[in-house]
Amino acid sequence: MNRSVRMTLFVLLLLVVLVFGLAVGRQVFMVGNQEPAPAPDLAEMNTYVYDQPRPLAEFTLTDENGETVTRESLRGRWTFAFVGYTNCPDICPAAMANLRRTDKLLSPELPQPDYLLVSADPEHDTPGKLKDYTAFFGENFHGLTGDLDTLRALAKSLSAVFVHRDVDGELLVDHSGHFALVNPDGQLAALIQPPHNPEHLAEAFERIYRWAESNRNNTRT
Repeated sequence: MNRSVRMTLFVLLLLVVLVFGLAVGRQVFMVGNQEPAPAPDLAEMNTYVYDQPRPLAEFTLTDENGETVTRESLRGRWTFAFVGYTNCPDICPAAMANLRRTDKLLSPELPQPDYLLVSADPEHDTPGKLKDYTAFFGENFHGLTGDLDTLRALAKSLSAVFVHRDVDGELLVDHSGHFALVNPDGQLAALIQPPHNPEHLAEAFERIYRWAESNRNNTRT
Protein backbone atom coordinates (compact mmCIF):
# COMPACT_ATOMS: atom_id res chain seq x y z
CA MET A 1 0.00 0.00 0.00
CA ASN A 2 1.60 3.25 -1.10
CA ARG A 3 1.85 6.36 1.01
CA SER A 4 -1.02 8.25 -0.71
CA VAL A 5 -3.44 5.37 -0.17
CA ARG A 6 -2.49 5.15 3.50
CA MET A 7 -3.00 8.89 3.86
CA THR A 8 -6.41 8.69 2.20
CA LEU A 9 -7.50 5.87 4.54
CA PHE A 10 -6.24 7.80 7.54
CA VAL A 11 -8.20 10.89 6.52
CA LEU A 12 -11.33 8.82 5.95
CA LEU A 13 -10.94 7.24 9.39
CA LEU A 14 -10.61 10.65 10.98
CA LEU A 15 -13.76 11.80 9.21
CA VAL A 16 -15.67 8.76 10.47
CA VAL A 17 -14.52 9.40 14.05
CA LEU A 18 -15.41 13.08 13.74
CA VAL A 19 -18.89 12.41 12.36
CA PHE A 20 -19.53 9.79 15.04
CA GLY A 21 -18.35 12.16 17.74
CA LEU A 22 -20.59 14.95 16.47
CA ALA A 23 -23.59 12.62 16.36
CA VAL A 24 -23.03 11.43 19.92
CA GLY A 25 -22.46 14.99 21.14
CA ARG A 26 -25.63 16.20 19.46
CA GLN A 27 -27.63 13.39 21.03
CA VAL A 28 -26.28 14.19 24.49
CA PHE A 29 -27.00 17.88 23.95
CA MET A 30 -30.55 17.15 22.84
CA VAL A 31 -31.22 14.86 25.82
CA GLY A 32 -30.00 17.49 28.22
CA ASN A 33 -31.83 20.35 26.53
CA GLN A 34 -34.92 18.78 25.05
CA GLU A 35 -38.23 20.55 25.17
CA PRO A 36 -40.56 19.46 27.99
CA ALA A 37 -42.94 16.69 27.00
CA PRO A 38 -46.50 17.94 26.45
CA ALA A 39 -49.00 17.36 29.21
CA PRO A 40 -50.79 13.99 29.06
CA ASP A 41 -54.24 13.95 27.50
CA LEU A 42 -56.54 12.71 30.26
CA ALA A 43 -59.84 13.91 28.82
CA GLU A 44 -61.32 10.43 29.24
CA MET A 45 -60.85 10.93 32.99
CA ASN A 46 -62.43 14.42 32.99
CA THR A 47 -58.97 15.82 33.70
CA TYR A 48 -57.21 18.79 32.13
CA VAL A 49 -53.46 19.08 32.72
CA TYR A 50 -51.66 22.40 32.24
CA ASP A 51 -48.52 22.28 30.10
CA GLN A 52 -47.24 25.11 32.28
CA PRO A 53 -48.59 25.00 35.87
CA ARG A 54 -50.30 28.19 37.04
CA PRO A 55 -49.29 30.11 40.17
CA LEU A 56 -51.78 30.32 43.02
CA ALA A 57 -52.83 33.58 44.64
CA GLU A 58 -50.82 34.68 47.64
CA PHE A 59 -52.79 34.02 50.82
CA THR A 60 -52.64 33.92 54.60
CA LEU A 61 -55.32 31.67 56.10
CA THR A 62 -55.86 29.38 59.09
CA ASP A 63 -55.89 25.59 59.03
CA GLU A 64 -57.93 23.13 61.08
CA ASN A 65 -55.36 23.28 63.87
CA GLY A 66 -55.56 27.05 64.15
CA GLU A 67 -52.15 27.50 62.53
CA THR A 68 -51.31 30.09 59.88
CA VAL A 69 -50.97 28.73 56.35
CA THR A 70 -49.60 30.55 53.29
CA ARG A 71 -48.96 29.61 49.68
CA GLU A 72 -45.46 28.56 50.69
CA SER A 73 -46.98 26.01 53.06
CA LEU A 74 -48.17 24.00 50.06
CA ARG A 75 -44.65 23.44 48.78
CA GLY A 76 -43.12 19.99 49.06
CA ARG A 77 -46.27 17.89 48.59
CA TRP A 78 -48.91 17.20 45.99
CA THR A 79 -52.33 18.45 47.10
CA PHE A 80 -55.87 17.77 45.93
CA ALA A 81 -57.78 20.98 46.73
CA PHE A 82 -61.56 21.30 46.83
CA VAL A 83 -63.71 24.37 47.50
CA GLY A 84 -66.66 23.56 49.75
CA TYR A 85 -68.02 23.85 53.28
CA THR A 86 -68.79 21.61 56.23
CA ASN A 87 -72.56 22.23 56.20
CA CYS A 88 -72.79 21.23 52.54
CA PRO A 89 -75.64 18.72 52.30
CA ASP A 90 -74.55 16.61 49.35
CA ILE A 91 -71.74 17.60 46.97
CA CYS A 92 -69.01 18.02 49.58
CA PRO A 93 -69.51 14.77 51.51
CA ALA A 94 -69.56 12.83 48.22
CA ALA A 95 -66.45 14.63 46.96
CA MET A 96 -64.54 14.05 50.20
CA ALA A 97 -65.58 10.38 50.22
CA ASN A 98 -64.25 10.00 46.67
CA LEU A 99 -60.95 11.53 47.74
CA ARG A 100 -60.76 9.13 50.68
CA ARG A 101 -61.32 6.17 48.35
CA THR A 102 -58.71 7.58 45.96
CA ASP A 103 -56.22 7.84 48.81
CA LYS A 104 -56.61 4.13 49.52
CA LEU A 105 -56.08 3.23 45.84
CA LEU A 106 -52.78 5.07 45.37
CA SER A 107 -49.67 2.96 44.94
CA PRO A 108 -47.28 3.13 47.90
CA GLU A 109 -44.56 3.91 45.33
CA LEU A 110 -46.19 7.30 44.67
CA PRO A 111 -45.85 10.37 46.90
CA GLN A 112 -48.84 10.48 49.22
CA PRO A 113 -50.78 13.72 48.63
CA ASP A 114 -52.68 15.95 51.00
CA TYR A 115 -56.39 16.68 50.58
CA LEU A 116 -57.42 20.26 51.28
CA LEU A 117 -60.91 21.65 51.83
CA VAL A 118 -60.90 25.39 51.11
CA SER A 119 -63.89 26.77 52.99
CA ALA A 120 -66.54 28.71 51.11
CA ASP A 121 -68.30 29.48 54.41
CA PRO A 122 -65.71 30.87 56.83
CA GLU A 123 -68.39 32.37 59.09
CA HIS A 124 -69.39 28.87 60.20
CA ASP A 125 -66.28 26.87 59.32
CA THR A 126 -64.14 27.53 62.37
CA PRO A 127 -60.83 25.68 62.71
CA GLY A 128 -62.43 23.37 65.25
CA LYS A 129 -65.33 22.51 62.97
CA LEU A 130 -62.96 21.92 60.06
CA LYS A 131 -60.85 19.64 62.24
CA ASP A 132 -63.84 17.50 63.23
CA TYR A 133 -65.00 17.34 59.63
CA THR A 134 -61.71 16.53 57.92
CA ALA A 135 -60.59 14.05 60.59
CA PHE A 136 -63.47 11.79 59.60
CA PHE A 137 -61.92 11.27 56.16
CA GLY A 138 -58.28 10.67 57.15
CA GLU A 139 -55.09 12.10 58.58
CA ASN A 140 -54.04 13.63 55.25
CA PHE A 141 -57.24 15.69 55.06
CA HIS A 142 -57.01 19.33 56.04
CA GLY A 143 -59.05 22.52 55.90
CA LEU A 144 -58.51 26.23 55.37
CA THR A 145 -60.63 29.10 56.65
CA GLY A 146 -60.22 32.81 57.27
CA ASP A 147 -60.97 36.06 55.48
CA LEU A 148 -63.77 35.70 52.94
CA ASP A 149 -62.10 37.81 50.23
CA THR A 150 -58.84 35.88 50.63
CA LEU A 151 -60.71 32.61 50.27
CA ARG A 152 -62.44 33.90 47.14
CA ALA A 153 -59.10 34.90 45.62
CA LEU A 154 -57.59 31.50 46.41
CA ALA A 155 -60.64 29.75 44.97
CA LYS A 156 -60.37 31.84 41.82
CA SER A 157 -56.74 30.83 41.35
CA LEU A 158 -57.94 27.23 41.66
CA SER A 159 -60.42 28.01 38.83
CA ALA A 160 -63.27 27.77 41.34
CA VAL A 161 -66.03 30.12 42.48
CA PHE A 162 -68.62 30.19 45.23
CA VAL A 163 -71.74 32.27 45.85
CA HIS A 164 -73.75 32.70 49.06
CA ARG A 165 -77.55 32.49 49.00
CA ASP A 166 -80.05 33.04 51.79
CA VAL A 167 -82.95 30.58 51.53
CA ASP A 168 -85.61 31.02 54.23
CA GLY A 169 -83.00 32.36 56.63
CA GLU A 170 -80.57 29.52 55.93
CA LEU A 171 -77.23 30.10 54.26
CA LEU A 172 -76.63 27.98 51.19
CA VAL A 173 -73.43 28.10 49.18
CA ASP A 174 -73.25 27.37 45.49
CA HIS A 175 -69.71 26.34 44.59
CA SER A 176 -67.59 24.64 41.97
CA GLY A 177 -67.41 20.88 42.15
CA HIS A 178 -64.02 20.09 40.62
CA PHE A 179 -60.76 19.06 42.26
CA ALA A 180 -57.66 21.16 41.69
CA LEU A 181 -54.34 19.32 41.77
CA VAL A 182 -51.52 21.45 43.18
CA ASN A 183 -47.93 20.37 42.56
CA PRO A 184 -45.06 20.45 45.10
CA ASP A 185 -44.07 23.91 43.83
CA GLY A 186 -47.41 25.25 45.04
CA GLN A 187 -48.76 25.66 41.50
CA LEU A 188 -52.01 24.57 39.90
CA ALA A 189 -51.12 21.53 37.79
CA ALA A 190 -54.50 20.08 36.77
CA LEU A 191 -58.27 20.32 37.08
CA ILE A 192 -60.41 17.23 37.56
CA GLN A 193 -64.09 17.72 36.77
CA PRO A 194 -66.99 15.65 38.15
CA PRO A 195 -68.29 13.04 38.06
CA HIS A 196 -65.36 11.72 40.05
CA ASN A 197 -64.32 8.10 39.79
CA PRO A 198 -61.72 7.14 42.45
CA GLU A 199 -60.03 4.66 40.11
CA HIS A 200 -59.69 7.37 37.46
CA LEU A 201 -58.50 9.88 40.05
CA ALA A 202 -55.76 7.52 41.18
CA GLU A 203 -54.68 6.79 37.62
CA ALA A 204 -54.76 10.46 36.63
CA PHE A 205 -52.60 11.39 39.62
CA GLU A 206 -50.03 8.73 38.78
CA ARG A 207 -49.81 9.78 35.13
CA ILE A 208 -49.51 13.46 36.02
CA TYR A 209 -46.84 12.69 38.61
CA ARG A 210 -44.82 10.51 36.20
CA TRP A 211 -45.03 13.20 33.50
CA ALA A 212 -43.97 15.97 35.88
CA GLU A 213 -41.05 13.92 37.23
CA SER A 214 -39.89 13.05 33.73
CA ASN A 215 -39.83 16.70 32.74
CA ARG A 216 -38.12 17.65 35.99
CA ASN A 217 -35.39 15.04 35.44
CA ASN A 218 -34.84 16.12 31.83
CA THR A 219 -34.44 19.71 33.00
CA ARG A 220 -31.81 18.67 35.51
CA THR A 221 -29.84 16.58 32.97
